[in-house]
Amino acid sequence: MVTQEQRKRQLAREKFLRQQQRRTAARRKARVRNSVIASVLGVILVGSLALYTSGVMKDDDKASASADTTPSAAPTSKAPDPCEKPAAGKVETQSWKKEPAMSIDKSAKYTFDLATTCGKIDIALKASAAPHTVNSFDFLANKGFFDHTKCHRLTTNGIYVLQCGDPTGSGSGGPGYTIPDENLKDKSLKSNVYPAGTVAMANTGQAHTGGSQFFLVYQDSQLPPSYTPFGTISESGMKVLKKIAAAGESTGAGDGAPNATVVINKATVTKS
Repeated sequence: MVTQEQRKRQLAREKFLRQQQRRTAARRKARVRNSVIASVLGVILVGSLALYTSGVMKDDDKASASADTTPSAAPTSKAPDPCEKPAAGKVETQSWKKEPAMSIDKSAKYTFDLATTCGKIDIALKASAAPHTVNSFDFLANKGFFDHTKCHRLTTNGIYVLQCGDPTGSGSGGPGYTIPDENLKDKSLKSNVYPAGTVAMANTGQAHTGGSQFFLVYQDSQLPPSYTPFGTISESGMKVLKKIAAAGESTGAGDGAPNATVVINKATVTKS
């Protein structure tokens, strides 16, 4: 027998999946549109060169002015990368068959520190409310699992998050095991809104499918309460996150790779 609460969660997940499908379709349309625009610009450029070489464009000053202004206009469509070059090193491919044994102290305080190319993001972890998640992140960070990984996704429309934690950078990678959903009734989640500053687990849309991918919310985001909230970003960390968000994403459709080169040089979990 499916309870009313289970049915509500199922409907919420289905709604979110539909939103994801619409965003995917929008990205496809954007790629097609950009391809068409590029083709048209190519034709215009070829035509202009033909006119110039045949002697039709006789005003050298105008031709020079056009040549000087065209390249400088292009960069305005994309914000400059606000981040530094990644530290030397590469992602280590690691995988485990099952969730690590519980080793954290649920009553202690833990922080998840991300030393990124864009600045340091400090996260206070909720060990007592999400022990499986915090224990997994403690395990993975100690193994260097997150080091040199890219934050592969930024959303700027509808939901406002930076997604990280995939060693493949494709959005489909993980540690080889899954962990249970936790803390879905956290008092910070009101009216299906994940507030700015929340750190939560990504999943496939199904229950208990979290792995290593997580998202950082830089602006209040309407989402079904199906994603384990397990941390809160510090004030200084939020400044870094907003700087990344301000640079935008690559597709122009509101969901794609961040324009900023966001790489986690080193991730550490510290007990205090």
